[in-house]
Amino acid sequence: MKSLIYKNLKNILLQENLGRFFILLLFLASAPVLSQSNTGTTIGDFLLIEPSAHYAGMGNAGAASFDEISAGYYNPAAIGRLEGNGVQLTHSDWLAGIKYDYVIGMVSLGNTGNLFFSLTSLNSGEMDVRTVEQPLGTGQKFDVSDLAMGIGFSRRMTNRFSMGVQVNYIRETIFHSSWSTVALNVGTMFELTRNGLVLGASLSNYGLPASFSGRDLRIQYDLDPDKYGDNSGLPGTVVTGEFPLPVLFRVGLSYPLQIGHNNRVLLAVNAFHPNNNNESLSVGGEWQLYKSVALRAGYQNLFLDHSETGLTLGAGFKMQIAGYDLKFDYAWADYNRLLYSQRFTLGLLF
Repeated sequence: MKSLIYKNLKNILLQENLGRFFILLLFLASAPVLSQSNTGTTIGDFLLIEPSAHYAGMGNAGAASFDEISAGYYNPAAIGRLEGNGVQLTHSDWLAGIKYDYVIGMVSLGNTGNLFFSLTSLNSGEMDVRTVEQPLGTGQKFDVSDLAMGIGFSRRMTNRFSMGVQVNYIRETIFHSSWSTVALNVGTMFELTRNGLVLGASLSNYGLPASFSGRDLRIQYDLDPDKYGDNSGLPGTVVTGEFPLPVLFRVGLSYPLQIGHNNRVLLAVNAFHPNNNNESLSVGGEWQLYKSVALRAGYQNLFLDHSETGLTLGAGFKMQIAGYDLKFDYAWADYNRLLYSQRFTLGLLF
């Protein structure tokens, strides 16, 4: 009997030490991109738009939280701490009239873990095709569309430690040209104390670089402009350079405070280490009343120079209908000279 108890304790300690090691490994993997700002050097920046109205209202400080399925965007390990099946949908009229939509679903596999799927869509709407010769427009229309499809798995290894991983296929199309690639999101979550202090860390969009290709890059080429009589309209293609994805390392803490039977306050802080900008800090909080109404506030990108983001506010409502948990969340975020954005998230858990 003693040997069995010792064996179980040993397995738990090994798994929790693995959690600490994995957080360190994520930090080391992101270390090469932390030394300088590389603004404008990555593609697929739509991947950095946070989908959850819940966490957007808290300054997008979601790396160590697991209150809903959309938490899997911030940290795949959060899915492993959830129970049941469910789906969440987010819509946002993003900046400059751009439409943003996000869907994430979770399927429980019992003690094995949880499987989850996500779909992200961004569309600019129609715009006029303009050229140097026809700056007022050619009469043609084009749009820019972004798409990311992902599948992931997350498991609660012990009562205090969970891990998750997600593989994403990413594609961007501009008129008749496009690029595509694959990327990986990984994360871990560890409950530091029995009273609910949680440490979370994740690495997002770690993938292969990509470059544009398509018929818009086809040209006619004159091999020797000074030579007459040769073919001055040879078919050619412009070869574009490869660019990396916006890799983002998040590490954060969350801490719940129970105030009586009907009130709970959740505090969260996240640090961000991107490969295309400087490091920053975001903080947020949530006041939950009677487990059904929540008020939220936060501030994004503290200490980041020339940031257009700042104050965030939000609210949420949760109720049960015929045994199903229905959840609605709203968030407003200040974008300074770009005005503001709004997010609406609807969720169903069963």
